Amino acid sequence: MDPRTTALILVGYQHDEFVPAGILRSAHNRANSVGTAMANAVELIRAMAPIGVSILATTVRLTPDFRTPAPQAGIPDTVTSSGASTTGDAGPETISQWRAFGACITRVAGDAGLDGFSTNTLDAVLKQHGIRDVLVAGTANSLCIDSTCRAASDRGYRVTVVSDCTAGRTPAEHDFYCQHIFPLFGGVMDSRKAIEQLSSVTA
Repeated sequence: MDPRTTALILVGYQHDEFVPAGILRSAHNRANSVGTAMANAVELIRAMAPIGVSILATTVRLTPDFRTPAPQAGIPDTVTSSGASTTGDAGPETISQWRAFGACITRVAGDAGLDGFSTNTLDAVLKQHGIRDVLVAGTANSLCIDSTCRAASDRGYRVTVVSDCTAGRTPAEHDFYCQHIFPLFGGVMDSRKAIEQLSSVTA
């Protein structure tokens, strides 16, 4: 990976998922793992920004009538019934920890689904910056991370999941996806390895 053609995509680092009272944080039983993922992501951003890696944050923002005509089950039902990620509420707002990085993080708004590429300009921004490799971090592994990685791979990007900057609904789910699912269409490495690999190119 070359920092000049690599982007770090931060998926779903928003109030509903990461603040202690967040609707989806408690619903998914991930109180400890999301805290660890967020802390590791902060360190990753601190290392990536100075060496020229593009850093993009995308959040899920849904209209109040999102998919109401369709029968719901699983996580879509949880999102719909709880009112999570609804536009106009605090839930889909980006976590405050990102404010310290200012313009180092480009916020790509407009997601209307679990896929970070859905109904927004993420793909166009990546192409504009000549990105070939994407590092993906966020939550949850079995939902937004999985669908975002697959969408990135389908669009021709080389995908790497930053394992200790992601969270599953349970530790077992996190480990299963990192060990058995993500390697099917991309790479998996922890933040320390990602920092070492990208920093060595600029050294």
